[in-house]
Amino acid sequence: MLHNDKRKDRNYEQEKSINMRRGGGGRAQQAFTMAEILLSLTIIGVVAAITLPSLTGNINERTWNTQRKALYARFSQAIALMPALNGYGTISEDEAGSITEDTVAETFVTSGLSKVLKINNICDGEHLDDCGIPTQLTTLDGSKIDFPATFRDLNPANVSYNGVEGLDNTSVSYSAINSQAAAFETANGESIAIYYNPNCSPLMAEAFYIYMQKKICANFIYDLNGSKGPNTVGKDIGVMSVFYPTDSVVVAPMPNLHDAATSAVPDNEISSACTAQDADYRLPSLEEISSITINKSIMGTLPAERYWTSTYNTSGKRLYLHYTFMRTAAWENVDSARVRCVKR
Repeated sequence: MLHNDKRKDRNYEQEKSINMRRGGGGRAQQAFTMAEILLSLTIIGVVAAITLPSLTGNINERTWNTQRKALYARFSQAIALMPALNGYGTISEDEAGSITEDTVAETFVTSGLSKVLKINNICDGEHLDDCGIPTQLTTLDGSKIDFPATFRDLNPANVSYNGVEGLDNTSVSYSAINSQAAAFETANGESIAIYYNPNCSPLMAEAFYIYMQKKICANFIYDLNGSKGPNTVGKDIGVMSVFYPTDSVVVAPMPNLHDAATSAVPDNEISSACTAQDADYRLPSLEEISSITINKSIMGTLPAERYWTSTYNTSGKRLYLHYTFMRTAAWENVDSARVRCVKR
């Protein structure tokens, strides 16, 4: 009888030792059921579905911002190496005023820009898609439009305007060539459309009004990732504009979708209006707000007529841009314009 008790004790101790090694503290450890595993995987999947798009979007935005800054730096250096920017190519019209020959944008790239910038492929206006230009894009305000094919398609006022302006109701009329876009691909993989104005006027002093339509030499719409999506302004698509044939100024504004205020902003509040809206925004320069206006079709309509700039004239007065007339001026009434900010 004693022998059997000892054997029972020994078996008990062995079973206890095995359970201890299993981590059960004397009890066998139980595994997860299939239902518990499936529930855990479902929760992980839901959390991933919620967070991944936001995380991916933030990564894409940082990538686009980095690419945008690098592209702007390369273009600024290239334009600075070019001689006078006006006069490239040939454009001819028939007696009815229809254009019969237009090589200006393509020639600007082949004979000018390609000498100072690494370019892999050049496409004429009939084959923009061969250079990765999308057939449609999404504008800054979310509208879908066909990709602009001409200088006029960016903004009709780029090419012609007839009207009355000013306190004395002065009659204003101007016209420019409605040149066809060309396109090219850079060595870094960007697809870029160019709209060229061969008659950009030389630098000269103007007493009051400065018509930016007469100062724009070349305008670019870039797509940072070629034929890939989302083909949306403010994401992979943006603009660069080059003003003045010599001592050129290159800008690449990325405007906020909304004005910094819904009414005119007094002069003493202009500088702080943008940072009050968002710390990443600032007041645009004369050329930046002009570029936004020149690219009206993809930037969206500005709700007011006058917008302040960060630029002052030689008399120390702040300049504003008149959105309809495409001209800038200084104005005595400090409450006469609104603010549209651009990203730093």
